[in-house]
Amino acid sequence: MGEPDVIKEDLAQQLYGLVERIFPFPRSITGNGVRQTLREIQRLLPALVIHEVPSGTRAFDWVVPDEWNIRDAYVLDETGTRVIDWRKNNLHVVSYSTPVDAEMSLRELDQHLHSLPDQPEAIPYVTSYYERRWGFCVAHNQRTRLKDCRYRVVIDSRLEPGSLTYGELIIPGEEPSEILLSTYTCHPSLANDNVSGLAVTTFLARGLLEQPRRRHTYRFVFVPETIGAITYLSRNLAEMKRHVIAGFAVTCVGDDRSYSFLSSRKGDSLADRVALHVLKHLHPDFVQYTYQDRGSDERQYCAPGVDLPVASVMRSKYGAYPEYHSSLDDLSLVTPAGLQGSYDVLRRCMECIEANEYLRVTVLCEPQLGRRGLYPTLSNNHPGHQVRELRNLIACCDGTRTLLGIADKLNLPMWDLIPLAETLKGHGLLVASGPHSRKDI
Repeated sequence: MGEPDVIKEDLAQQLYGLVERIFPFPRSITGNGVRQTLREIQRLLPALVIHEVPSGTRAFDWVVPDEWNIRDAYVLDETGTRVIDWRKNNLHVVSYSTPVDAEMSLRELDQHLHSLPDQPEAIPYVTSYYERRWGFCVAHNQRTRLKDCRYRVVIDSRLEPGSLTYGELIIPGEEPSEILLSTYTCHPSLANDNVSGLAVTTFLARGLLEQPRRRHTYRFVFVPETIGAITYLSRNLAEMKRHVIAGFAVTCVGDDRSYSFLSSRKGDSLADRVALHVLKHLHPDFVQYTYQDRGSDERQYCAPGVDLPVASVMRSKYGAYPEYHSSLDDLSLVTPAGLQGSYDVLRRCMECIEANEYLRVTVLCEPQLGRRGLYPTLSNNHPGHQVRELRNLIACCDGTRTLLGIADKLNLPMWDLIPLAETLKGHGLLVASGPHSRKDI
C-alpha cells in the first residue's frame, strides 16, 4: 500500500476542508441533512452508492423510523427578538422534535429547555428519536437570563413516513476477504463526534482507490449511528460474516490529544492486534479501553451472533472529553494535524493487514545471502542493522507465524519488515505458507 506518511502535502488541509464544508449540515438519523452530507462525500467518491430504506422496514429487533426534516425553529420574546435561533446553531433543537407553533409563558417554555449547568456556555446535543416530544437546547447562562414574559415558540419540522439513507462503497481487491470501515452520519454540528470520522473515512477510501493493487476488498459504510448500522447489518450480515476479516468503527478522530483504542468484543481479532501494534510503535502513550467502554457502532458489529471483528482507533474517545455532545465540539477542537494523524494510523493498519500472511523459508539451514547481494561478502564483526533484521526474519519464518506475529516477536514495526519480506520473496527464499484459515491471519 505504500508509505502512509508519503502523501500529498495538502492532505491535512483537504481533510479539514471537508470537515468545514459538512459541519453546518442539519444531520439526524434520517432526513435531508444526511443526504446533503452523502452527496458532498459522493463528490469525492463518485462510486459511493446511496441507499434509501423505507420507514417501517424491520431490521432485526428495530424498525426504521419516520423521516425527520426541519426548516426552521426559534423562540421569540415579547419584542419579536429571536432569543433562541436554530439557524445560528442547529444544536438548539432537540433532534426529532415534533412541530410546534404556540405562545406560552416562561414557566411553560422552561419545561422544554435543556442546558448544562456545569458547562454554562455550552449548548447540549439532545435527541428524542423514539419518543415524540419537542424541545430546545440552550447555554445555561442564556437560560437563566430569559425574561419572565410571553414567548412564541416555533419548530417548523416534519416527521412522516420517508426513508433512512446510508452510503456504501465496495472497493474490490484480488481476494474476497474484506476490511470494513464504518462511520456515522447522524450527528449535526459536532466536529470531533463525528464530522472528523466522515472526513477521515472518505480520504482513506480515496487513498485506496489510488492504489494500483489491493489484496483485500474494502467495504466503506456511511450510516446513521445505531439504527443505521443495525439496518445495514440486517441487509448484509450473511455476506459480511463470510468475508470480513477485520474492521474499524471510525469515530472521534480529529483532535490533537492522545490516541485511544477500544477493542472488539472478543479482544483478540486481527483488527485488535493490528491496531495495538500500530499504536505501540507510533503513539505508545495511547489510552487503552476495553469493550465494556463501548458506545458507538462497535456495539452492533460485535454483538453476539453478529460477531464481526471490529475495533476502534480514536483520538479523544466519545464521552471522555469535556466538549463531548455540546457546542464546544466545534471547528476549533478539530485540527488538520489531528485529522491527518488519525488518517496515518488507520492507513498503517490497512497496510499491515494487506501484508499479513504466514511465511515459510524455502531452504534448509540459513540461506546463502551473500551470493544474492543480501549480505556483505567481506567478513566483519558488524554486519549491519538491516542484515540482522533480515536474518532474524528468516529465523522466524517456519510457517507457524504471520508477519504481524513475527513483528511483535521481534519488537519491530511491521512496516519495517514488509520490504524485507518482499525482497526475500523476490529471491525465492520466502513463500506464503500454512493451512490456516483466513480468519486466523
